Amino acid sequence: MTTRRRFCCSLALIGLGAAAGCSGDPDTSPSPSPTGTASPSPSPSSMPSPAQTTPAPSASPTASPVNPVSMQALIQKKYDGRGLRLGRVLDRNAAYTRYAITYLSGRLTISGVLNVPNGAGPYPAVVLNHGYIDPAIYTTGRGLAREQDYLARRGFIVLHTDYRNHAGSSDDPRADLNLRIGYVEDVVNAVHAVKAAPKVAPNRIGMLGRSMGGGITYSVLAAQPGLIDAAVVFASTSSDAAQNFNHFIRNDRGNAAITSAVIKAHGSPEARPEFWRNMSPVNFFDRVTEPVLIHHGDSDDTCPIAWSRAAHAALTRAGKRSALHVYPGEQHAFDRLWPLSMQRTVAFLRQNLRD
Repeated sequence: MTTRRRFCCSLALIGLGAAAGCSGDPDTSPSPSPTGTASPSPSPSSMPSPAQTTPAPSASPTASPVNPVSMQALIQKKYDGRGLRLGRVLDRNAAYTRYAITYLSGRLTISGVLNVPNGAGPYPAVVLNHGYIDPAIYTTGRGLAREQDYLARRGFIVLHTDYRNHAGSSDDPRADLNLRIGYVEDVVNAVHAVKAAPKVAPNRIGMLGRSMGGGITYSVLAAQPGLIDAAVVFASTSSDAAQNFNHFIRNDRGNAAITSAVIKAHGSPEARPEFWRNMSPVNFFDRVTEPVLIHHGDSDDTCPIAWSRAAHAALTRAGKRSALHVYPGEQHAFDRLWPLSMQRTVAFLRQNLRD
């Protein structure tokens, strides 16, 4: 990996547990056919009951004013996700129609795609948060392509957001300086936007994120409890900000200049531990109110499975409903067992996105 690639990859939401897609563009790989696979049958989709433990208190807001690059800022921010517009038809098939869309996130316009099943509805909706893809090569709707199709064919409206600085979205010149915390804002506003879309059942909204998008999902859950009804996370980056910084940037000798720039802007984890704690959704998991389903391959060399084990353990300690499925031999981009992971995902969403 080049230094430039490593920098873009790592800086993508360092503090929000989201640096993902560093090993390429797995989200756009073709869907493996379920036919002929040796995957075992899906396990029951029911979630375990919340652990009877006393949740650890979340980090309380620091002295006023709140740092704009923090979980506290995401908690206090007002969102409306207005102005959803359906643009041109990108595809039409027997199962669904695919539209180019835009919506507003604060003062920015965010692009994306919307898959709408053919029928009267109303349908449950799922907001998809893709992993890291270099914005220089990113095109609208790229990432999670197989998940977009799979879910729409099974009766879900799917909104795939591009994030700011991607495709047709507005530019945010401070995105890198702010560790791309704005991606979380864009996703929260995507949820508000899709609730107003035609055919959507607004009280039946799920979220799915992989890699960088998994870290974004954790931050959404912690910052805005009650916004959605269930969340699915694939091969996520760490929910601990300092862990991502050290893993993707600091421990790479080729990133000395980048490491210095980040430390100059925000301080090192040793010098300013409060900043890194306040950028870590794991320290706010006591706020989560939705069930979480986590998928991770045990051969992932981009985002170690230990990160998902730690997130699952932290959610469980906080008394939250969390389930972790481990996939033997699967790397960062799921392959052989991807159909099984999606069967489990659909069962989980159908169970939790009910009237």
